[in-house]
Amino acid sequence: MSAFGKRGGATGTKPSFGVARPMKGGAPGAGGGEQFPPLEEAFELSGDKLDAMSRLNSRMNESGEAATSGAEGFEASVHRIKEQVLPRLLERVDPEAAATLTKEELTEEFSPIIGEVLAELKITLNRREQFALEKVLVDELLGLGPLEELLSDPEISDIMVNGPEQTFVEKKGKLQLARIQFRDEEHLFQIAQRIVNKVGRRVDQTTPLADARLPDGSRVNVIVPPLSLKGTAISIRKFSEKPITLDLMKGFGSMSEKMATCLKIAGACRFNIVISGGTGSGKTTMLNALSKMIDPGERVITIEDAAELRLQQPHWLPLETRPPNLEGQGAISIGDLVRNALRMRPDRIILGEIRGAECFDLLAAMNTGHDGSMCTLHSNSPRECLGRMENMVLMGDIKIPKEAISKQIADSVDLIVQVKRLRDGSRRTTNITEVIGMEGEVIVTQELFKFEYLDESADGKIVGEYRSMGLRPYTLDKARQFGFDQPFLEACL
Repeated sequence: MSAFGKRGGATGTKPSFGVARPMKGGAPGAGGGEQFPPLEEAFELSGDKLDAMSRLNSRMNESGEAATSGAEGFEASVHRIKEQVLPRLLERVDPEAAATLTKEELTEEFSPIIGEVLAELKITLNRREQFALEKVLVDELLGLGPLEELLSDPEISDIMVNGPEQTFVEKKGKLQLARIQFRDEEHLFQIAQRIVNKVGRRVDQTTPLADARLPDGSRVNVIVPPLSLKGTAISIRKFSEKPITLDLMKGFGSMSEKMATCLKIAGACRFNIVISGGTGSGKTTMLNALSKMIDPGERVITIEDAAELRLQQPHWLPLETRPPNLEGQGAISIGDLVRNALRMRPDRIILGEIRGAECFDLLAAMNTGHDGSMCTLHSNSPRECLGRMENMVLMGDIKIPKEAISKQIADSVDLIVQVKRLRDGSRRTTNITEVIGMEGEVIVTQELFKFEYLDESADGKIVGEYRSMGLRPYTLDKARQFGFDQPFLEACL
């Protein structure tokens, strides 16, 4: 037996080290042939590996030059004419009077004035060009300028403005360069101010960060120089005009039919639900869909930094936080609103997102007769979600042992719904997990449903399977109180 645990040959001689076998075998007919096939042949044997390596090489060789947005063709010509017409138009218009009109009324008033300006400039336009010019000018004066075109496109879900010369949009889960451009940094900054001023907030060099919302509920984040080095940056998460329901999500392939049934019952039976996921994974969409299962007779209070939730219930009261003023005073946090909401006789409290010590206030609400409360938070798995909740409570000034925090979480939370945006852009419900209780110092959970990755199709779409774990749900007794125990059991098994 050698020192490396291998026996020597038949003669018992120790193999010599430092002498490698030849890459090719001896004479033809000698067994063994080639020990290692050439690299090209190895790749031919594995087409997937060759394809993966070629993708890596092409990515490495791609140019890293910055992309620049810009209108083309017809749009570019309309924008050039707009730059000439706008200054002369402003000379003939009273801005205060124009601000009181709707877009339709303003377009009607502008039409003859624009004709006069075009005649002065000796510019001749056909009907299509004049109509496009009127729309661009009205968007500039009353709307959000070049952003209006992107906001009206139903296929766009996210808009990301990286300074005046570069704008990206997300379509069907993929990022692409938009064909719009702002005049300069001042133009973009004015549009950013117009957005935040409408919701009573401000953005400037002393307050360079701002969260806001558009009238349709779309979420907006603005960051301006000196923090943003490319110029004013605006990120808009568009609000879907068509309400997304659990049935629609099932139709999109975001979950299976059994998972949809389970979540419907969980929403109707007042389970305390935490929706966990990464940025842009669809947490707020899931929360909106679950909220449609709330009984119309219940009083619901929603608390958010920037109000995005759009509940269909008649007895719904939305609350929104407030940032500090110039003196750094007057800020109202989510925790303040949760504590105040407990005095407003709510049946359910729904938090748009928890990020810190307000987690403890939500757990207290769940434990004091407000069953059916829900919230979202950022994490990558149900187990990590529980760990983050523990850390959030510890971020506050409350002096409680970690074991007591874990027990309160285990007693309060019934269900964790994990959502994820996969690399092909699709959003899936990857886990539905029950929180059972404590075993020693550890929170015990059991998985009811799970999404398992299987393969990837030729067009890059991820293929997977939603699997039920076949376990009897621990929350069955809670469902029985509402008469849903049998369908809940059938959905989970």
